[in-house]
Amino acid sequence: MEQKIPNPIETNTTEASIFVDSSQTQATSAASAAKAPRATSIVTLWMRDLILAACAAVFIIVFLFQPVRVEGTSMLPRLEDSDRIFINKFVYHLTKVERGDVVVFRYPRHLEESFIKRVVGTPGDRIRIDHGFVFVNGQKLDEPYVPPTFRDNRSMPELTVPPGEYFVMGDHRNISYDSRDFGAIDAELIYGKAALVYWPAKDAGVVK
Repeated sequence: MEQKIPNPIETNTTEASIFVDSSQTQATSAASAAKAPRATSIVTLWMRDLILAACAAVFIIVFLFQPVRVEGTSMLPRLEDSDRIFINKFVYHLTKVERGDVVVFRYPRHLEESFIKRVVGTPGDRIRIDHGFVFVNGQKLDEPYVPPTFRDNRSMPELTVPPGEYFVMGDHRNISYDSRDFGAIDAELIYGKAALVYWPAKDAGVVK
């Protein structure tokens, strides 16, 4: 904006105005010159952060977590058909598979297929099922994840889980096809632990 200086002498006013305009132009040019490298620096930082975030996401997906879709209803009520979940692929490199873990594994009779079930028995455990109730090493297993309406009436004589193998079952016992049918699974077939549901939003949360 042109600065107007009250002055009865027209020539002085003009000179003053021209001087002021020249200073503003120089200041504007200097500010623009200073902003250009700053803007470039900000863009560079954004690009760097974006690349780092992308690399971190790839690392997490490839080495730590993998998104998968649940097919079937044998893990109701916690996991529903078509739920999207993240499985932790790295955890069993650090810790052992434990009773109660919900694991993803390759179906032993058709390795191209993957199943998701809950670990009921670990190596050396004695497993017996009496009218739908599971007994481990002579003690009735507490299974709050199996609603009464989902428990079936099947029985199974006692067996001992072989070394390096795990006895797995679905939470929806009425319809689950599991170790009661195809036996204990080899530890090497287990490739992940169900970590959390991320979609749909109503089911989102940690898998327990």
